[in-house]
Amino acid sequence: MGHRIAIVGAGAVGAYAGAHMARAGEDVTFIDPWPANVETMKAQGLKVSHIRDVPEWTTPVRALHLTELQQVANERPFDIAFVCMKSYDTEWATVMIAQYLAPAGYVVSLQNCMNEATIAGVVGWGKVVGCIASSITVDLCEPGHVRRAAGKSGDKHTVFRTGEVHGRITGRVREIERLVALTDSALVTSNLWGERWSKLVTNAMANGMSACTGLISRDILRNDTLRRFGARLGSEAIRVGQALGYELEDIHHIDPDVIARAGEGDAAATREYDAHRLEEVNKAGGGEHRPSMGQDMVKGRRTEIDFINGLIVRQGEQIGLPTPANAALTDIVKRVERGELQADAKHLIDLRLN
Repeated sequence: MGHRIAIVGAGAVGAYAGAHMARAGEDVTFIDPWPANVETMKAQGLKVSHIRDVPEWTTPVRALHLTELQQVANERPFDIAFVCMKSYDTEWATVMIAQYLAPAGYVVSLQNCMNEATIAGVVGWGKVVGCIASSITVDLCEPGHVRRAAGKSGDKHTVFRTGEVHGRITGRVREIERLVALTDSALVTSNLWGERWSKLVTNAMANGMSACTGLISRDILRNDTLRRFGARLGSEAIRVGQALGYELEDIHHIDPDVIARAGEGDAAATREYDAHRLEEVNKAGGGEHRPSMGQDMVKGRRTEIDFINGLIVRQGEQIGLPTPANAALTDIVKRVERGELQADAKHLIDLRLN
């Protein structure tokens, strides 16, 4: 008997990964708080499209609104629950799904940010697995339709990295690797925390900048001031992560120390950083994606700024490392969210922090 799988949060990443699992015949149930999304999935299935290389397709799925989840009490419990909610919704979503888990069931954080400890606070550390989606560039563009601003990465870039919090390789992380590999390239890592912080740095360099400028990645990277402000954000985050003892992986396919030195003003590192980022954005379709926080701002949703750049600031304060660029960005994004400022690149350009 196969695993019963819950996808808690059928947003961009949850819908994209879950759709591939459902299409492959896995027993998947989507649970989502957006009524229009649930009703569209029920009536029409889940549509998946890509900007290139992959034909559009639709798969029938089982979808439940939050208020319908109680009917699962009469069914076999879930073996695996992927929590794919925004970070600020992690705790209540885990509390909700935990009561429908099998005794040996576990929760997989397929999210941005560092949410494993929050999940462990509900179900215990023994029931937590981490899974990172790296440079996946997806958005839920309309109810029941998830779109990826690329083709499949395949062997060009490993999208999914899954691991145990203790770093050992287990059967269950191999199973998560199998499931997410139905979507795109995947690996098992013994360095979950280093992978997590590396992804946090990636997000810190792009998400908030898109949210407070209104720009897509391409337009940010082609502006010298904004691109180098991104390096400054990354530099601060990398130095905090290194001080905390994380073994960082490549970030944007660049050695983290190159980004750190570029953000600190090293001329040779800046040239290398600039060349790599501009090469990336000048590829066909490069940088045409709006990062998730930018999507949130366009949709009028709460951003994850406190869980990305704000977390870097708080962790830096605890160990005595200043993070002025991340602090300034966090403040500006919150002011744009509240409507005190309109999204505009000048908010960052006028800081003159880089």
